[in-house]
Formats: sequence, C-alpha cells, structure tokens
Amino acid sequence: MSNQTTVTEFLLLGFSDVRELQILHFVLFLVIYLTGLIGNLLIITAIALDHHLHTPMYFFLMNLSILDLGCISVTIPKSMVNSLINTRSISYPGCVTQVFLFFLFTAADLALLTIMAYDRHVAICQPLHYDSVLNRRACVQMAATAWITGIVYSALHTGNTFRLPFCKSNVINQFFCEIPPLLKLACSDSYLSEVGLLAFSVFISLNCFVFIIVSYVQIFKAVLRIPSEQGRHKAFSTCLPHLTVVSLFLCTGFFAYLKPTSSSASGLDLMMGVLYALVPPVMNPIIYSMRNKETKAALKKLIVWRLFTKN
Repeated sequence: MSNQTTVTEFLLLGFSDVRELQILHFVLFLVIYLTGLIGNLLIITAIALDHHLHTPMYFFLMNLSILDLGCISVTIPKSMVNSLINTRSISYPGCVTQVFLFFLFTAADLALLTIMAYDRHVAICQPLHYDSVLNRRACVQMAATAWITGIVYSALHTGNTFRLPFCKSNVINQFFCEIPPLLKLACSDSYLSEVGLLAFSVFISLNCFVFIIVSYVQIFKAVLRIPSEQGRHKAFSTCLPHLTVVSLFLCTGFFAYLKPTSSSASGLDLMMGVLYALVPPVMNPIIYSMRNKETKAALKKLIVWRLFTKN
C-alpha cells in the first residue's frame, strides 16, 4: 500500500521493441496524422471560405472536423515521440490531460453526430420549417451543447478515475492513456463506481444510436415518398456521408469496448485502440469529400485558388 502515492509516470504499450519496427511505426503514424491533419484542415478552411457552405449541415461538419483534429492530436504525437526516442513513459499529469481531452473530443463527437442526424431529419422530413427550426442561434446552441456535454462527461470520468490509488503497476496496456486499462491498475474497490459510470456511458451511447436509427427510419420513409428519382437520389446523397461516419464511429467504438478484456498486453488491444481512436477521425474528411458533391467542389475551388495565388 506504500506505493499508492508513488506513481509519477505511466508506461504505455509499445508496438515493438525492435528499433527498425519502432521507426516504421513512427513513419506510419506520421502518415496517418498528416492525412487526418490535412483532411480536416481542408474541410474547415473550405467551409469557412465558401459562402455557399454557410448552412447548418456544414456548420456542424466544421465542428466535427475540429473535434476530429483534436482527437488525433491528443493520441498520435505522443506515441510517435515515444517510438522515435525509444521510450514508453508518459508523466502522470500528461496521462490525466490525455484522458480528459480524448474523452472530451470523443463524447462531443457522438453528441454532434446525433445533432447532425436531427439536422438531416428536419431538412428532409420538414423542409418548409428547416430555416426556422435550424436558424443560426439554434445551430450555435446545439454545437455549444455538444462541446459542453463533452467537457462535463470527460471531467466526470477523468476525476473519478484519477482519484483512485494506483498500486498494482504503472504499465498501461494501450498506446495511449485510456480509462479501462487504468482501472486495472487501481488497488481500491472504489473502481466499481467508475465501472458503473462506464456502463452508464454505454447506455447513453446506445440511446444516441437509437435516436439516430429512428431519425433515419423517418428520413427513408420521407425519401421514398419523393416522386422524382432525381429528388430521391439528392436526398440520399446528403445523408450517406453522415450515415457512413456514424456507422464507422459507433461500430469501432462498440467493438473495442464490448470485446472481452484481456488481463495481459496483446496485439489485439493495440489494434482495437488504433481502430476506434484513429480510423474515424482520419476517415471522416475523406468520406465527406468523396461522397458529397458540394464539399468536393469547395475543396477543388480552394486548391485551385491557392495554386493561382502562388503562381
């Protein structure tokens, strides 16, 4: 019990102890990070500069890109630095910060995706009331609610986790600080309260999932009533990117958290961490730029404009 207050740093799980593979890990994560960084920054810049995209849907998309940018910036750089200098350590305050920010961005992400489902529902099922329901003030309030939800949720989890004494070990079986591996290091029975909080989080996530599903059931019913095939195609095309992003986010998250936990470090734990922590934030701008004509046109215009101004 004397070791409870001596934890000043944690050791993260490395992808390999072989130096060449560590360099390979650094290069791969650098490519992933730059892809996510450039993709999300392009989405944010295109929406900010193109007045045609100053609509509720793209306002929420810009917020989503900011959250995704924060999410990858919290986890990837530290892992890259550790591989580059051949270390696994992260300071206690650094771990607290990483947990708080990661859960903030992830929780706000889910809240915003739920709001975006409501946006699509109003746009397709109540098109005549769209401008009045989703006016500028309402959009700002909903986006602020998503951010505040993330802050409160993250503060609750982070405070409840790090009030526990850690005396079993300081080795975290993941490449970044995450609550489930941290709970395994706690030497107090009070960790059950955090387990209960995590169970509540799963319950809230399932409610968001159900809300999104119900919204899309109503959307598909409304789309099928559109007489023209072109109108149906246009309506589906505005929903498809969001539906793809939601499926990717929820499927990877549920798969990672609901899989059986292992008591020892495993490659599967690392792969699951990469799957749900890195893949959705990196893929979201690609999905929206590939599947949305307006976003694609705005990005082309932005790139062409930058090329001409340089020349």
